[in-house]
Amino acid sequence: MRILHWIAPLMLLTACEQASEVEPVTLVADFQLPEPMANNAIAAAEGPDGPTLYSFNGLKSGKSWKDTSNAAYACVIAKQECKIIASVPVKEGRLASAAATVAGQIYVFGGYTVAENGDEVSTPEVFAFDPQTGRYNAKADMPTPVDDMVAVPYKDRYIYLISGWHDEGNVRLVQLYDTQFDTWSAATEFPGEPVFGHAGGLANNSIIISDGVAVAPELVDGRRKFVAAKFTWRGDIDPGDPRIINWQRVDDHAGAARYRMAAIGDNARGQVIFAGGGDNPYNYNGIGYDGVPAKPSGGYFAYDLKTDKWQELGRLVEPSMDHRALAKLGSDYYIVGGMDAEQQVLSRIVKFRLPE
Repeated sequence: MRILHWIAPLMLLTACEQASEVEPVTLVADFQLPEPMANNAIAAAEGPDGPTLYSFNGLKSGKSWKDTSNAAYACVIAKQECKIIASVPVKEGRLASAAATVAGQIYVFGGYTVAENGDEVSTPEVFAFDPQTGRYNAKADMPTPVDDMVAVPYKDRYIYLISGWHDEGNVRLVQLYDTQFDTWSAATEFPGEPVFGHAGGLANNSIIISDGVAVAPELVDGRRKFVAAKFTWRGDIDPGDPRIINWQRVDDHAGAARYRMAAIGDNARGQVIFAGGGDNPYNYNGIGYDGVPAKPSGGYFAYDLKTDKWQELGRLVEPSMDHRALAKLGSDYYIVGGMDAEQQVLSRIVKFRLPE
């Protein structure tokens, strides 16, 4: 369970948020999810009607244990509309699951269930969703079930699951899934503090992981407590063996740590893009472990792998948090659902483009 004490972080604004002269360059899309959904797994793929955004699992607007969902949606870009599709084939809703697209299939990983008494259980299931048929196929379970992890695809074959929460604590594991053989192996462990709610992406042969929430080593009144983890790690993958990752600490982004940002790696740009995220970690209802409601960030920025430097990119037209990933179709990046500044769950979809 993650119902623990929280140490409030130093509240700082990012350079992007301090720069009032930066005008919004993002748009609210003309279509939206059929219902509000936060903490949902997001992926993009070629669907029957062309490029399509997909959403799996998540938290509905009631934000209670009863509002965990296994619903799935498809948003067709050409039609500018979203529709309900077959739900993820699990009995209970899932929060903090992850999705990644490889070879035209979307792989949906785990998440956690919430019981009426607050108990949370990390789930091991993996499904391959075929956008063309709308069907799910069960795949080999995760060796160690994790949720609130980062999932990144590699070479249109592999998917890395990096750190995350397992039942009662964070893990340093980097679990590598081979979609061709439906097998798992262990990659080089994440060397930073094990975290949940972190964000990251993979571009070309390099992974960037940033921020998250760690469990402090000391106890308060006999109970564990959470602390914001402000860091950035770069992992360079051995081209001869995807299990070998050379991790190194690199510069942090400006400002305070963000929780559950949306992120994606962009091979063409050689960058990992981050957007939004909360200023105060929370369990799933948007209220911080310290009792203070979380507020979303309006900034977005990128880590450039060629220069090893951060680039401030702009401000979101509508700040949001409680994301699992960014999606990209064509030249547009999409943020699907999430929570707003009043901790309300959103059906809104925001899109933006980056300068060439």
